[in-house]
Amino acid sequence: MRAGVGVEVAGWGLAGVAVVMAAADPAFLCVALACCGVTALAVALRRDRRRAVWPGLVLLQLALWLRLALSDVTAPEAYTVPLSVAGLVVAWLARRRDPGLSSWTGYGTALALTFLPSLYATWNDPGLVRPLLLGVAAFAATLAGARARLQAPLILGGIVLVVTAAQEFAPALAAFVGEGPRWLPIAVAGAFLLFTGATYEHRLRDLRKIRRLIVRMR
Repeated sequence: MRAGVGVEVAGWGLAGVAVVMAAADPAFLCVALACCGVTALAVALRRDRRRAVWPGLVLLQLALWLRLALSDVTAPEAYTVPLSVAGLVVAWLARRRDPGLSSWTGYGTALALTFLPSLYATWNDPGLVRPLLLGVAAFAATLAGARARLQAPLILGGIVLVVTAAQEFAPALAAFVGEGPRWLPIAVAGAFLLFTGATYEHRLRDLRKIRRLIVRMR
């Protein structure tokens, strides 16, 4: 038993030396990290070495980031989506063991890891692909959160969806208002205020009901 542990420690030591020696060449360093990650995952197949899966995943993620950087990939989703997927899987497994676990602990962190950088990137992206994909992902997270009664996906997905939609439709709305008659914004605002005032009590009850539902979620 002790001999086996000694051999394993020596193997990890040699792997560390190989990574240090490859640090001078990013391409070789990427290969070294990937090899060490695969080796750690192989070790994790043993029942008494299950925890080796975590350093294995970290090493593979570092190898992926390095390869993306060497390939001049600048899209933040390429760096964050794998971590978010892994985080969602871990959160799902954790909630299976402990249903009372807050959704913000796992799902919130995993979703924010991709949603926030992508949301920031959309402000400087003139295309429609990123906002469209981000909106679809946020809508899916909102629906999943509402169905599973989870606060984090519902609130994060809803906020990202609203902000993305506002960003995309705001220029067109501003152009429409600017080209239309001057009284149109005042008329719309007045109609909105009249509608809000006439249904104030009913809307207030709806807001309180929604608040109670969200508070009851995990």
